[in-house]
Amino acid sequence: MLRNLIFDWSGTLADDLGPVIEATNLLPHALEFLCFCQATRRRVFLLSTIKGAHFIEQSARLGVVHFFERTYVGVMDKRDRIGEILTDNNLVATETAFIGDTVHDVETAQHGGVMAIATLTGFDSYEKLSRANPDVIVRDLGELQKLLETAGLNDEIRIEELELLARVGVPDVERAQPQRLIASITLQPRNHFGDLVDDLSRTIDYAAVCEELRRFVSDRQDKLIETLAHEMAEHLLRSFELVRVELELRKFVLPETRFVAVRVTRGMPRIASATAEKD
Repeated sequence: MLRNLIFDWSGTLADDLGPVIEATNLLPHALEFLCFCQATRRRVFLLSTIKGAHFIEQSARLGVVHFFERTYVGVMDKRDRIGEILTDNNLVATETAFIGDTVHDVETAQHGGVMAIATLTGFDSYEKLSRANPDVIVRDLGELQKLLETAGLNDEIRIEELELLARVGVPDVERAQPQRLIASITLQPRNHFGDLVDDLSRTIDYAAVCEELRRFVSDRQDKLIETLAHEMAEHLLRSFELVRVELELRKFVLPETRFVAVRVTRGMPRIASATAEKD
């Protein structure tokens, strides 16, 4: 789930491309989207090149300053600050997106390891933005809200304590023989349960998921359980029609402990808006 949203200002939330600051207004759907973020308890930040004094004047006049937990303004190269925002505010990169209207915004998101969401309400065209390879392109924030609402409504399938045999460990001797691991997985399918019409082909075959994970880990040799957990989650996203995967992997290796576990969350595979058209 996207829990944290970092916004650009000009062309993303505010239409301030005019000749005077006083002409600045919010873009269509911007206020509704900020209210949606507040209602769904998403953390909201700003990262923008706009001068601090201009932002203070504009945001106060437009009545939106209270939506932002923290603002980073006057930043000419946003790539220099995206990591700082994550660190300063304890944001998980996989649960964070940067929303902007330029190629530089997309590159900033990619540099910070967060989801890159490009909107067509600002400076760069669809052709230019698509070449930067963002995770999502939307016409406007209204369309993005619909995507997030749809993703948030998806049901979940849980697989608890699946036993696996895998060769994993830093010492070569530990990888010499397969060892027992336990995986617990939460799958968020793309289709709602209410749309399945009782048809297995429309949902995720959890037996197939278990079998695929057994096959996948048996073919690998990883030193770190962290690496294995990451690759397992990514493999599930590639192999099944999923929006999101949560995976906990337990290893039984240390004396006087029940287990050592790592947990990863991966989700929202790369998509492009079906309604985004060339400018």
